[in-house]
Amino acid sequence: MSVSQPEILIILPTLNEEPTIGRVIDEIPRKALEGAGYKVQLLVVDGNSADRTREIAAEKGASTIIERRRGKGVAVSKVLGSVEADFIFMLDADFTYPAGYIPDMLKLLSEHHAVIGSRMRGWREKGAMSRLNLVGNYLLSLIATVFYGKKISDVCSGFWGFRGEVVKDLSLRATTFDLEAEIFSQLTRRGYTIAEIPVDYRRRLSPPKLRSLRDGTRIGWALITRRFRRLGEPGEKGKEG
Repeated sequence: MSVSQPEILIILPTLNEEPTIGRVIDEIPRKALEGAGYKVQLLVVDGNSADRTREIAAEKGASTIIERRRGKGVAVSKVLGSVEADFIFMLDADFTYPAGYIPDMLKLLSEHHAVIGSRMRGWREKGAMSRLNLVGNYLLSLIATVFYGKKISDVCSGFWGFRGEVVKDLSLRATTFDLEAEIFSQLTRRGYTIAEIPVDYRRRLSPPKLRSLRDGTRIGWALITRRFRRLGEPGEKGKEG
């Protein structure tokens, strides 16, 4: 009897990432993962880019879904609610997070339901984060730790890994950069375990899309309000705390 290969799906949210999408895909250790017995699929979730992001992704072997409503949260929330794989990774496509950490994150998923690549615990290239962003990340992670009783160092990380069955239990409604806050909130409230792994963080090669004060305030408010909001389906059947 043949045994099916476990599947890994790597989701890359994009919006005008022409300078970096090819480098991100090239850095994904597909050969090593396939050599370890996994089937690897790449999915670009594109916010209707106006450059060659989708064309380059296709040339590199990635499938693409176009979301014409702008906002990382809108696109990724919709995709996470419909995809299936044994393990799912979400990685920003701006080449700031090294994709080479995926095998190490995969190992942690044998013991935990989700894993975060933490910039705060890893090495950060000079200029990769402004002082304002650095302080903001510490404050938002402190809010997450206090309100949810789960110590976390980088709640805004754009590098996550999940077991497939965990993703099915989420009911995401995020629209913008509050996506990671909502994921953390739902995972924690449902009783899932989250591990962290230190990752390096590089300077962006393109202008940042996040506006520090406005988006930071929105993320903080999302963390606080979602702590007390009733969990919707399918989480009502999950592990609400």
